[in-house]
Amino acid sequence: MVEQTKVTTLDKVVIRFSGDSGDGMQLAGNIFSTISATVGNGISTFPDYPADIRAPQGSLTGVSGFQVHIGSGKVFTPGDKCDVLVAMNAAALKTQYKFAKSTACIIIDTDCFQKSDLEKAAFKTDNPIEEMGIKQDVIAAPITQMVKDCLADTGMDNKSMLKCRNMFALGLVCWLFNRDLSIAENFLREKFAKKPAIAEANIKVIHAGFDYGHNTHASVDHTYKVETKVKVPGRYMDISGNKATAYGLIAAAEKAGLKLFLGSYPITPATDILHELSKHKSLGVVTVQCEDEISGCATAIGASFAGSLAVTSTSGPGVCLKSEAMNLAVITELPLVVVDVQRGGPSTGLPTKSEQTDLLQTLFGRNGESPIPVVAASSPTHCFDAAYDACKMALEHMTPVILLTDAFVANGSGAWKLPELETYPAINPPYVTPEMKGVYTPYQRNPETGVRYWAIPGQEGYTHILGGLEKDSNTGAISTDPDNHDLMCRLRAEKIEKIPVPDVKVEGCVEDADLLIVGFGGTYGHLYSAMEEMNEAGKKVALAHFVHLNPLPKNTAEVLKRYKKVVVAEQNLGQFAGYLRMKVDEFVPYQYNEVKGQPFVVSELVEAFTEILNK
Repeated sequence: MVEQTKVTTLDKVVIRFSGDSGDGMQLAGNIFSTISATVGNGISTFPDYPADIRAPQGSLTGVSGFQVHIGSGKVFTPGDKCDVLVAMNAAALKTQYKFAKSTACIIIDTDCFQKSDLEKAAFKTDNPIEEMGIKQDVIAAPITQMVKDCLADTGMDNKSMLKCRNMFALGLVCWLFNRDLSIAENFLREKFAKKPAIAEANIKVIHAGFDYGHNTHASVDHTYKVETKVKVPGRYMDISGNKATAYGLIAAAEKAGLKLFLGSYPITPATDILHELSKHKSLGVVTVQCEDEISGCATAIGASFAGSLAVTSTSGPGVCLKSEAMNLAVITELPLVVVDVQRGGPSTGLPTKSEQTDLLQTLFGRNGESPIPVVAASSPTHCFDAAYDACKMALEHMTPVILLTDAFVANGSGAWKLPELETYPAINPPYVTPEMKGVYTPYQRNPETGVRYWAIPGQEGYTHILGGLEKDSNTGAISTDPDNHDLMCRLRAEKIEKIPVPDVKVEGCVEDADLLIVGFGGTYGHLYSAMEEMNEAGKKVALAHFVHLNPLPKNTAEVLKRYKKVVVAEQNLGQFAGYLRMKVDEFVPYQYNEVKGQPFVVSELVEAFTEILNK
């Protein structure tokens, strides 16, 4: 009879899956996070994979990681360091051990720690555990061989069997955290619906991993549970930022009663938006994979002229290429949403890593006076609301809008409660009125908002021409008149400035903070966690996190000048801080800047902010 292990209840835990790019660590992590989200846990994930299409097997540069933080309540970051590290080979242990806590449990596949594996990972001895000075609990199991034994009667070839190793590790982790495998079974049957034999093989291996832990106790004397403290009724799913962005775009099109058109060129890390939207033809979504970034944007502008909700998706290098076409949308005053999933730059840079270095490019990176609203999503789940907001802004104010996300937010995921669309605000484009028939000109404007009226081609009595040459504000004819150009530049700028956006919200010690932390976009969770940790330590700290970057909230200056010390923290070399100095008189903040391609580390933020407090 197997002795029962003790079960310990935890408030939160961080698990990191790591192995070769072909070892399926992203899938294993996704399934575990889906299981956790489905039972109501808070989750935050961080896929960390190399740019190589397929690095040499067992190499140090080819290691792919997936970190998931699960909690009994809301979780804001994927965690600084992990409580459990799964290392499927020697290279994974060598490169990922730095992410493990001193108390972490480490799971390794001993079959992938042979002499050749150790040599590829640059180990000098045949005992990597001792060589690295690892003192933590290590679950060392011959995973590869056990997977082969498990699938010996399936008729699968050796290569196919090895692809199931990740499921054994997942099963072992599910045992360690007392997870119900039925959710994983449903996930795999849906994913491999067209290959049921593959689905059943993976399910068999998951159970083998779970049973191995249960029957042997896997070198540990206790397992864990993370119970959900407060369960809010509703349907939940584990959703990535890119998928949430796609869903937000679909929701906005549905609310506006328009077809959704996406013109896009594949680029890491934005391509999943194109992939997701291409699945929804039944909802009237039209996707075109174009030959380059320029045509991706140009086709979207054509769709907008024809009366669709038009979107183009890209990353920083693509924004450079799209800039001329984006300016066409500015001068024609057509609605367009440009999704910029930021990555490490410049040039090809770090294609799979995350930065916030496109801010000034999106604000100013076009010729002429070309104001464009900019909205920044703060988390994977917030991408839905941010996308909806960007579409509403574009359609109601007849302007291109840039939605900034980043690789961390786009590839990461969170537990998302499916929203009720009827609770979202209406989207009302400024269509032409019957009274304008026969006398319509394209730059007639609403006197309050400054927004021009939208006539869809084919409407009798509303014939008009739009184009890249400046037009007369009254007639819509081509004009080179100096005063008219000055007027049109001012009208386009004033229209953007009049767009109503919510006030920036201050959290934490709102009334008496000695330090205000300021950030934007995908750093919200890390900055909030740093503030929370400092407040718990008795320090008076507040956070103002910006979603709307252009136009800035009306209370921006009042908030920034209210506190003794302000630090602007961002994943670039000071772009947002410089922009705020330009917009707010006599504002000179402290700055915390990193350009590492990795998310902030909360403990490092706390240390840096404490140092500022003590100055």
